[in-house]
Formats: sequence, structure tokens, C-alpha cells
Amino acid sequence: MGVQDYSFLRDVQVEFKDCEVTNRFSLCFWFYLNDASSLPSTILHQEHPDVTSHAPFLLLDETKKILLFPLLSSSHSNVTSWRELAYAISECEFPIKKWVHVGCEVTQDLLHLYFDGKIVGEKSLTSSLNNDTGSDNSRISLTCINGKDSQLDGYVHSAELFPIVSTIKNHYVKDPPVQLSIDSSSAYEIEEDTDGVWSIVGGKASCRRNFSLDVTLMDNFSRPMAEEAEVVALLVYSDNEAPVEKPVDAEAPLLTSYDGIEYASSDRPSKVISGRASFKLKISQLSSKCDNRLFRIRFEIPQMGKYPFLEVFSRPIRCISRNRSTRASSLMLRKSSLGIHLLNGSQSPVLEDGSSDLPCIVREAKQSPSSKRVKLGQEKLCANFKDDIVLKQANGGSRSHSWTSEDNGAYQNSLEARPVSHGGPGNFSSDSENSETTDSVIDDLPSNRGPISDLVVFKYCLGDLSERRLLLKEMAMTAKEEELATFAERVSLFSGCSHHRHQISISKRLITEGIRCWNLISNENQHVLWENLVSGLQEHFLKMTFGCTRSLTYQDFNLLRRVSSSQDLVSQDNFEKLWCWLYPVAFTLSQQCITSLWGSTSPMWIEGFITKEEAESSLRSLGGALQEPGTFILRFPTSRSWPHPDAGNLVVTYVGSNYTIHHRLLSLDFIYSSGAKGTTIKTIQDMLLEQPELRRLGRIVRSQ
Repeated sequence: MGVQDYSFLRDVQVEFKDCEVTNRFSLCFWFYLNDASSLPSTILHQEHPDVTSHAPFLLLDETKKILLFPLLSSSHSNVTSWRELAYAISECEFPIKKWVHVGCEVTQDLLHLYFDGKIVGEKSLTSSLNNDTGSDNSRISLTCINGKDSQLDGYVHSAELFPIVSTIKNHYVKDPPVQLSIDSSSAYEIEEDTDGVWSIVGGKASCRRNFSLDVTLMDNFSRPMAEEAEVVALLVYSDNEAPVEKPVDAEAPLLTSYDGIEYASSDRPSKVISGRASFKLKISQLSSKCDNRLFRIRFEIPQMGKYPFLEVFSRPIRCISRNRSTRASSLMLRKSSLGIHLLNGSQSPVLEDGSSDLPCIVREAKQSPSSKRVKLGQEKLCANFKDDIVLKQANGGSRSHSWTSEDNGAYQNSLEARPVSHGGPGNFSSDSENSETTDSVIDDLPSNRGPISDLVVFKYCLGDLSERRLLLKEMAMTAKEEELATFAERVSLFSGCSHHRHQISISKRLITEGIRCWNLISNENQHVLWENLVSGLQEHFLKMTFGCTRSLTYQDFNLLRRVSSSQDLVSQDNFEKLWCWLYPVAFTLSQQCITSLWGSTSPMWIEGFITKEEAESSLRSLGGALQEPGTFILRFPTSRSWPHPDAGNLVVTYVGSNYTIHHRLLSLDFIYSSGAKGTTIKTIQDMLLEQPELRRLGRIVRSQ
């Protein structure tokens, strides 16, 4: 699809080569009417050398119906009103902001008007018209049909003139135009108020929530556009569509996340893949700070030009600092086409687009290329992934597959819970700004040391990542280790997702050691210099990995700085974001089977902390071509932080046999459970190299 395929209505001109044409032809084109404020208005004019005034060929009347006029001759030069002539009129109104195929069939005796290949208006030319036009009606002097004098804001695609009348339906299906649209079913973590306005929690970093939305680029027959394109998201005011201003020394009003790192949405467009672009966004500007004005999100494709059909606006948005009412009082827009029951299974947003960190047990996964989980040592690492979702039933029945979607957790019942970590209680951070959310999550926690109620289990299963984090923080202060272990088992049962266990098991130790680390580095100050944090983290990292000789590098700390969104001064909130990502990674590196990977220098199996983009770039040569199939790199996904079930797991980024880059998540649950049982298993290095899709280890090429 090229920009040259579309033109303004006023630039359309259909010329007749011989100026003398037989009164029998078909004119076909796709028409997009962006605005119809000035009615009636001519769409296309006729130009005759013998008629001084421009006669209409197509006209949009006051009722938004289209009128098709016959070709005129010199005998009509004295007509006072074109409405006196016979014309065909459409049965229905012409829609606005939508592509419609218009076909005009003109013969000596009939006028036919088509919308989308169907006749919507016809008119038989009366004998009185033939008498008026005289004997020269069979051949009419016509120069062209154009839209240069039209007052309408419209666009035309693929205008063609045919000498025969049997080609309208063929033209309709031949080259349809495309249009950018919002997929409402993709809305995730968006509440709709009673007035139809979207309510989204935004503001400062500690309060705002992620929300997801997809846009589609489809032709008029709902077929995805095959060509590549990039869609940009911008926050604008709802009343005048002007961009929302960026405050001085503040973040951009609309942010997007890639690999767990926030960027201004205008700086990171989303690629259209199979006709769909997925966005994970946050709003940093509150409506209350903008005179309570409503916002909209404008999606556009700048590289294809400023066309209204290549941009789309969301519904009005009210950005609030926190939920003003319970979720039951408003409609939560979520992906729910699969209708998964709470006790029957689980899904979470996918990893491969690098933009997902809000799992929810009953929500549907994004309709984008899925990332899969590998069970090492059980089946082939790179078995073909089936599109059907693998769900584990609450009664213990399950279906297994070597690849599963990241949060489906199709694990066998024989797997045991991971070792429970020990540590003292503590509150990792006050979260005072989220007090309302905290109360709603933990108000049903038992005040004594008795069993944790089913309601708390359900709240954890149904909560998003931040709600789960707050719940586990509170539980770490009051619950015993045995209660946490039981809680982990029950969450795994009700969610059908076994790998929730590990994140719950390490929560007490993670929080306790996080408090201790922050207090030692900050000396009870509110902020700490980044340089001081680096030295303190280095020491704690070596302790967490049980004295591993390999320490963190300058490049590793650069990534940690991006993960935590830290500047020269680091706050406790920044440190908490960093710690929730680093601790699960350090725990993984402390396991014997992974320690050998981390400690290996020749070859270097894990070259440090890298982003998805760096891994993909390293799999390309200097000329941009992909390396040979089977080349792979191991990395820790930066979009997965505690208590996400996949936090701390490894990802294999490799070049497939079809010369495309793939990302596969390695599940370490089988390794952990086998180690707990005392089972002798092969090293991960051996298991990786035994897979047909993985042939040789790649090297990281870091940008300077």
C-alpha cells in the first residue's frame, strides 16, 4: 500500500481521451467521506465544452444521500436547476468516516448507482429527456469528470473508467483500501464509567497502571495488511484533539513499555504484524491537573501520510489517581472471548512482543505471536507449537505439551513446590499512595495466624501484578512460612498454574533481604546516589549467588538502571522496581544447574543482562542479515518482575530455520523439582545443544 494510491477528492480527474464519448460507461472508485458539514454539495462535476456552468455528476444532498445525474449536452445549457433533470438517488444515507465502493453505471436509457457492489439507486431516463436533448443524445461532448470544485472533505482510492457496464463488481473486490481501527475486544485494564468515558488510573509512577489496547490495519474485507508499518500513539485532548502538553522536567504524558522500561509513546512506535499493532500504555498526566479535561489516544501512521482513515481515536478518557469506586460499579474492559472459568485455567499476556507484565488468571492472552514455555528434559525443545490453549483442570486432569503459553502452566501433578525461603518479616515499602488499593486487597487477611481464607486466594488469582505484590508484602509480615507454602499450593490449584508457587515461596526472603539491603545502602535516607547503590548491590548480589566469582559489569548495571527508571538520585520506589527484577534472577543464578552457565567464560553461555533488542541485534551480521539458523543467545526477560510467575526464568532468543528470530521461555520448574527429588539429570548446556533448532551459541554485540 503506497501513499500514491490515495488522493484528495478535489484532485480526482477522470478524462475522456476523445472528448466525444458514447453515452455508455461505468465509473468506479472507493470514497471516504471525512466530513459532511456543508450540504448539499457536489462530489464530482461534469465538464462540457458546450455547457458553461459545471453540471453535477454525483451530488450529496441534505439527507446525506447521493444523486447520480446523466451526462448532459448543449441542449441543457439553459437548465435553471439540475434537480429538474432525471437522476438516480441512493436508498440509504452515505456513511461518514468509512470506505464505501461507489459504482456509477451510465447508459443511454438507465442510471444505476452501486454501493459496495450492490444497486442502491436506479433511474430510467424518460422520453421527455430524450426529446429535450435532441438527436445528439447518442453522442455527448464531455471533457472530464472531476472533483476540483467540491467542498467536501473526502478521499478517493482506485478510480477507474470502463467502457462497459459489467465491471463494477469486479472492481469492488480487486483493490480495496485499508483503514486503521481500534479493536475494542483487546481492551485490558480499562474501566468504562456509566457515561461511556474510559476511566484509567494514571499519575505518578507509583500509582499508574498499565493498560493495553490493539489497533488493526485491515482492508474493507477485514483482511490484514501484509506490508510493514509502524503505528504511533499520542495523548490528545478530547475536545479539540490538541496534543497534551509535556510538563517541564516531567515525563511524557503517554508512556509505553518495552522490556519493562518506560519510553515516551511517540518515541517507540509499535509495528503492525499481521494487520495488528499491540500497545501497552500508561498515562502520567491526570485529568485533575488539566482543568478536568478528558483525553483521547490518537493512533496514526506518520510514514503513510496524514490521512483520516490512517488515524483513529480512542473513546474519551478520564485519568484518575486511583480507583474512585469498586470494580463492580463499572465495566472492566478485558479480553474475554475464550470465557475461561476461574477454576478451569489461566492465561496471561504474552512475552514475545516484550510489552506485557500484568498477568490475570481469567483474562485472555493477546492475539499476537505467542511466546512459549520449554520443559527441559521432557520433550523436544523446539516442537511445533499448537494454537490450542493448554489448560490444567482444577480436579487434577491436565493435558501436556512441550510448548505452552507463558502462564498456562501445563505442569504434571508430580512436580513439587520449590524450597521455601526463610527470613524475617518486614514491610518493603509503605505504599501510602496506594492505600486504597492496598485496603481493597488485604482487608480480608486473617488477623491471627490461622489458615488463609479462600477469599484471599481468589483475590490473588484475580489480581493484577501490582495487587499481587501488595498482597504478598502484607502476608510476609504476618504469615508463617508453612502458611505461605500452603497458600502457594492453593493458588496453584485454583489458578491451574503450578509455577505461581516459586514466586510466593521466595516472597518472605525477597522482602526481608530487600529491606536490609536498602537500609544498609541508604543509611535511612530517602534517596541514595546511584554510584553508592552500585557498590552496595554488587556486594549483595555476590551474597545472593552464594559467592559466585562472577560479579555484575558496567553494562549489567546500565540495564538495572533502565529497569528501575533511576536517575543520579535513586528513591526507594526505584530500588524496589530494581529489586523485584534482580532478586528472582539472582535466585535462579544461585541454583547449581544455572551457576555453571553463569560462571562459564569459555564459552560464555550468559553474557550478562541484555534487552530483547540487543539480543536480536546480536543475531544479525554487520550488514543486517541474520546469522545462520540455530544461532542462539540466553537472556533474562526484562519485562518479568516478582511476583510474575516467569520472573527470573531464562529466554532463548534464536534464529529459526525460516530465518526469523524466535523467543522461547525456558521453564526451570522441572529442573528445580528434579533437584529436590535427587534425580540425576543432564546439564542445561547438554539439553540445549541436543535440540535440533539450537546449534551454536551466539555472542552479544553491545552498542557503545
